[in-house]
Amino acid sequence: MRLSALLALAAIALPSSAAEAAQDPYSYAEPDKVRVRHVDLDLALDFPARTIAGTVTLELDWREARADMPAAGTLSLDTRDLTIERVEALDDAGHAQALSYTLAAPDAELGSRLGIAAPGQPVRVRIAYRTAPTASGLQWLDRQQTADKQAPFLFSQSQSIHARSWIPLQDTPAVRFSYAARVRAAQGITVLMSALRQPAQGEVQGFSQPQPIPSYLMAIAAGALAEQATSKRTAVWAEPSQVAAAAREFSDIEAMMRTTEQLYGPYRWGRYDMLVLPPSFPFGGMENPEMTFLTPTVIAGDKSLVSVVAHELAHSWSGNLVTSATWRDIWLNEGFTTYVENRIVEAVYGKTQADEEFVVAAGELRHKMQSLSENQQRLAPVPREVGADDALTDVAYVKGAWFLRFLEARFGRVVFDAYLRDYFDHFAFQSITTEQMLDYLRANLVDRHPGKVDWDQVEQWVYAPGLPESATLPAVAAFTAIDTARAAFLHGTLGAAALPGGDWNTHEWLYFLDHLPEAPTLVQVQALDAAWRLARSSNAEIGMRWLPRAIRAGDSSAWPAARAYMLRIGRMKLTLPVYRAFASTPAGLAYAETAYAAHQAEYHPLTRQAIEKVLRKAHAQPEATP
Repeated sequence: MRLSALLALAAIALPSSAAEAAQDPYSYAEPDKVRVRHVDLDLALDFPARTIAGTVTLELDWREARADMPAAGTLSLDTRDLTIERVEALDDAGHAQALSYTLAAPDAELGSRLGIAAPGQPVRVRIAYRTAPTASGLQWLDRQQTADKQAPFLFSQSQSIHARSWIPLQDTPAVRFSYAARVRAAQGITVLMSALRQPAQGEVQGFSQPQPIPSYLMAIAAGALAEQATSKRTAVWAEPSQVAAAAREFSDIEAMMRTTEQLYGPYRWGRYDMLVLPPSFPFGGMENPEMTFLTPTVIAGDKSLVSVVAHELAHSWSGNLVTSATWRDIWLNEGFTTYVENRIVEAVYGKTQADEEFVVAAGELRHKMQSLSENQQRLAPVPREVGADDALTDVAYVKGAWFLRFLEARFGRVVFDAYLRDYFDHFAFQSITTEQMLDYLRANLVDRHPGKVDWDQVEQWVYAPGLPESATLPAVAAFTAIDTARAAFLHGTLGAAALPGGDWNTHEWLYFLDHLPEAPTLVQVQALDAAWRLARSSNAEIGMRWLPRAIRAGDSSAWPAARAYMLRIGRMKLTLPVYRAFASTPAGLAYAETAYAAHQAEYHPLTRQAIEKVLRKAHAQPEATP
């Protein structure tokens, strides 16, 4: 059945234009009327109050006709739980004129629209404001919650729509702006942002981001931090006790950068620095320009998880340079980046590791798709049927990358690499929709090389749920042998201690664990753990796969290790599966709730929200089976 027929049956209509597709349902901004072009921040960090206060000055580009000056104008901004103290228009001499404004009642997901009456359509508007201690995009930690316990810590997480919780702005990826910042913090606190650091002036630390970025890349962190260079243009920042280990783990970053430049053109952001955050950081990494944020869980000691760093670096081309215009199009960021990440890993660590990593990721995708709606399985889903944060699933990452692997296979690597480099150059520093990407793909790849790909196949990948028949994977010899060993173990013909696990690398262990039953028998779990000490593995990815299986198998001896794991790690991908496993039985649910109640303040707001959703769901389904 052709895609048009599938869409008709599903009552799904393709957007009639790029403009239609670019309407952002997650923002109050009206970029067709006015756009923010530059942001100037003057902020003070108050750790005891857990607030940021100061001013933001927005330089505006009014799109509406100005022939009948003085024209009336309305500036609509996104906010969440902000206290607005005053709003002013600034003239060229810096004189301020008060502007009237309204702050609408909050929407649970979108926050509150800040509507500013702007007669004469001023070029600069300044807003004095204060954040709430519970800002969804900020986490404040006291010094006891840090590794070194020297000083309190602050970090932001603006993606997807959480920049509005600490800056009033047009919080949509369709709008890009440069920014400058001046930040005051207590003595001994180092401030970092997604920008180039400027020389400090007394207590004021300055930053400049000359390139236009979307709001979700606004980032700030502050704490007792140390720096260690990894090349002339790269460095690692972390708490002093962690910085040396982090620098060793990420010592290949310059090689990764050079590889990516050879493939896809020059790095255009000046420096590439990395900040290792406290364990409560809710994601693996965040690609903030100039300062990638990273979870400490990727420091495994053997560089086995540094593909996370390759992923965040790849965003410097796919995501930061060429950006999805809405969250419905987020696969343009994450799918392209996952593809580039795999190419970096192949170039630096070899094809075997790259293939193993992708096959493991593809297996996770197939498993997770079973719990996703058909709309969530599309690369370009119907907007607002999927929340902005919920759009960041393995579909955007792995299915998106799989689609690009399909194109590479059909057109050949040489042709596809040249196309992708041209794509990055053509759309550099722009925010685009799926439909703009497809128009460019058709004109510059598919039509130029006829007979390689049928356009209906392209639309199947992008707009249809599930995976098309053209989704193939590389053969990995080691995985074939692991399948044989796993089957023998499960059938009882090979003992746990006789498994050749001592010869397996991390990704081979992940593959072995991924294809075990979700709830092995208790005997099998106890035998594997006795032979390989999996419950106490220092590798967080192994723990995420093993501990839920041990819990579901009824191995209560694994509960203390699982509790320590989920309280030590705030990364949602790793922590939530353990909570879900505990929540599958009444006794486990009670155990998890007790642990969470005692430590919830240590989690990021986004992680707390996700954990509480798991616990509420468990109470609503008391008869769920283990």
